[in-house]
Amino acid sequence: MAIVVQKFGGTSVANAEKIRKAAARAIKAKQAGNSVVVVASARGKQTDQLIADAMELNPNPPKREMDQLLSTGEQQTVSLFAMALEAMGHKAISFTGSQIKMITDSVHTKARILSIGAERIEKELAAGRIVLVAGFQGVDENDNITTLGRGGSDTSAVALAAALGAKECEIYTDVDGIYTTDPRIYKKAVKMKQISYDEMLELASLGAGVMHGRSIEFGKKYNVVIHVRSSGDESEGTLITHEVPQMEGVVVSGATIQKDMAKFALIGVENSPGNAAKIFTHLAKAKVVVNDIIQTEVSKEKANLSFTTAASDIEPAKEAIEDIKGEVKFDSLFVREDIAEVSVVGVGMRTHYGVADRMFSALAKAKVNIDSITTSEIRISCIVDEDQAEKALTAVCDAFELDKLAENRSK
Repeated sequence: MAIVVQKFGGTSVANAEKIRKAAARAIKAKQAGNSVVVVASARGKQTDQLIADAMELNPNPPKREMDQLLSTGEQQTVSLFAMALEAMGHKAISFTGSQIKMITDSVHTKARILSIGAERIEKELAAGRIVLVAGFQGVDENDNITTLGRGGSDTSAVALAAALGAKECEIYTDVDGIYTTDPRIYKKAVKMKQISYDEMLELASLGAGVMHGRSIEFGKKYNVVIHVRSSGDESEGTLITHEVPQMEGVVVSGATIQKDMAKFALIGVENSPGNAAKIFTHLAKAKVVVNDIIQTEVSKEKANLSFTTAASDIEPAKEAIEDIKGEVKFDSLFVREDIAEVSVVGVGMRTHYGVADRMFSALAKAKVNIDSITTSEIRISCIVDEDQAEKALTAVCDAFELDKLAENRSK
């Protein structure tokens, strides 16, 4: 019997009516001959409320205690979901992350999964039950409850699908798939039938909020097909899967803007071996997530080094840079907090020329100034002024005809 993992986000289980609707989807998958595992998030705004409660008591709560607190939201959801299934005539059982031995490291609020014990789930599936698992959480080797950070329930679901050898992991959300760009900004955006793991990884790292990068990494590594679809209707969504030949026929498959960013520029860094390593070692110890890095040699003695990070990491990044002043000499530090990043992504970039020219020409025509540029094999990103970000996104979407992509890629 094939195993299907279904994940329901917070808006999909926000109240009793929505839980029953989600339960009906799980029942339908079981009646189709599958063994079903459901991963669920905390309901609605429950996590936000728990955070607010914590902050009211302690503006700087211990991270271990935050994990203890926040994990209760998902635990409530899966218990209620199991009760709904039983009331609808289907055997069900719920588990926390620790009960299925989802072992993580000990980095509280940002833990990473190390291993999953599938035996208990497999035993309950064999007994004919629908199994509910609390998303977003695990337990470290010292039995401390941990949480997986942003997008943690998606990561839980795909990791479980990998551990169980599931044929598919269905991610139910409040959107009906993955669009070429944010349809709230670019009204002509269209839904894609499929997208490659690599493209989705780039889009997720650039701020596309539908899926988190770690869940895509699991999918790619363990060959899990991920199906992003709506919890509100029966329409087909978007498949995230391995690259197929027709994907290369589309130069750009998606575009994003990422706001709430900062750019750090270390001017006149002493140009000697090991200095860059010292800088980023300190940033890593401060748990600062670094995005794009650019280093430019300005003379044999000095270089300029810049990197971008999320706005939430500004203060720890500043402290880390301050700490290394004694070890790494540089002339000055410049921090910009009024920036955004506009990016285009597509596996077709590997086989097509002129992509950069097309993007830069579109931005120039829209009178958007470019602060800096970074690239990968399938991505081009430009830092622009934050107040020009949406104009920049519209310009590049029009330039690459992202209102027509679905038609092209489905051929």
